[in-house]
Parts: sequence; structure tokens; C-alpha cells
Amino acid sequence: MSPRRRRTQESPALVAFGKQLRRMREAKQIKQETIAHLTQMSGAQVSRIEAGKRRATRRFVEIVDDHLGAGGALLDLWEELDKDGSPVPAWFDWPQIESDAGELETWQPLVVPGLLQIEGYARAFLETDEAVAARIARQDIITRADPAPVDFVALLGEAVLEYQVGSPEVMREQLEHLLALSERPNITIQLVRNDGKPVAAGGGFVVATMEDRSEVSHIDTSIRGITSDDPADLASLSHQLRRLRAKALPESMSREMVRKALERWT
Repeated sequence: MSPRRRRTQESPALVAFGKQLRRMREAKQIKQETIAHLTQMSGAQVSRIEAGKRRATRRFVEIVDDHLGAGGALLDLWEELDKDGSPVPAWFDWPQIESDAGELETWQPLVVPGLLQIEGYARAFLETDEAVAARIARQDIITRADPAPVDFVALLGEAVLEYQVGSPEVMREQLEHLLALSERPNITIQLVRNDGKPVAAGGGFVVATMEDRSEVSHIDTSIRGITSDDPADLASLSHQLRRLRAKALPESMSREMVRKALERWT
């Protein structure tokens, strides 16, 4: 049984709540000091709530929601956050987590992960031009110059190279794109070969490590993605990632596998 991962006291969900609170306050052009006065707290305490370093009380949220004229929206967010046993709240925005993360590590057994997809490949999964454009726009986090790009590790099942998505031309362009991205210093792409001993057979997932070293996961299902920062979930995914890394080919050998797969689609 894998050991439980040590976690920081800061929760990514609290950070997200704090950001929402700050956005709503600034949209009304209300100063932090005003909130502190209304709630009979110090400015430093309010600052810690907005930074995700302190959990707000229900009374605090009720007062602030009323003063901001939020109509209960802020309280709804807090109630989602405060549910016992609940994963990260439904309003917790995964694309924002991706953008704020320092590192992302994903396992995808069948398809190229969204951050590495070309437009034609993404179009096979998405129904509208807007959805395709949004997926491609998200990829800026691994290619941007300022701020520094996210460090991205993609562990891919060898079936990714064989499972046709779109046309053979799309597959060829997609694999060429993978080769080009694999040369970037912040992107690592490794193939995990099928040796008859399945690992992480439950499906794809990604683990985001934030700047404060806390973690959030996004787990694929056939219905919807599940976002979680539950320690038990993270410990299980960490164990699976360790096993996958042990089976993964080095980067150079992985590139060679991609080059050989290109011959099939040419």
C-alpha cells in the first residue's frame, strides 16, 4: 500500500474561493479594509482568506455576500466548499488550475491529451468551433514565454499511436506535432508499452502541482471529468504514476516509437 502523500495546509479549493471573493470585491471597487471593518476582522485576516490560507466562517460570508449584493452567490460557493466529504466544488475551474499550476503530469492510455492536440484531432471529439478554439487556446500554458510555461509530463499508452482519430492525415500531423513539442525543455513525452501487466487501467487522469506544492487531480470518466484534491484520491494517483514511470520508455526511445508510428499514417 502506498504511503499517504504529505500535503500543505493550504487547499487549492480555498485558494479558488479566495480568488472568487477577491474578484467580486474588486468588481464592486470595495477595499479590503472595508470588509475587515464590516466583519470585525483585521485586514491581515481578510487577506489570508482571499489568499486561500484561511477558511472563512459562514457568518463572514453572509456579511460579505450581503454587502457585495451578490444575491447569495458567494454563500453558495462557500457551501459547496464546506460539504463534508465533498471533492473540489463544482465551480472549481480546471482550466484555471492548469494555468496556475507549476507542473502537470498526465496519463492517457488511448488518446493524445488535450494540451497536445492539433485542431483537426480535437475536432473529432468536440462539437463546436468554439469548443475547439477554447481547447487550442488553453495550450498557451505550455508554450507561453511570460509567465514561464507550465512543466508538462505526458505518459501515453502505445495505443495512442495506433488508435485512429479523424483521418490518416490528421494522425500524421498529430504525431509530427508530438515530436515537435517533445523537443521543448518544459515538455516530456514518454510512451508506456503494453507488457501484459496493466497499470492505471481505469482511464486517463492529470495531476496538477501548484506553486505551493499542493495538488489537484482531474480524472476522466465516460460521463464527465471529476476534479478532486482529496488526499486519498491523490495518494492513489501518485501510486499509479510511480508504476507508470517505471514502465515508461526514455524520451529518446519514445520519440523513435512516434517516428516509426508515423510510417503507418504516411
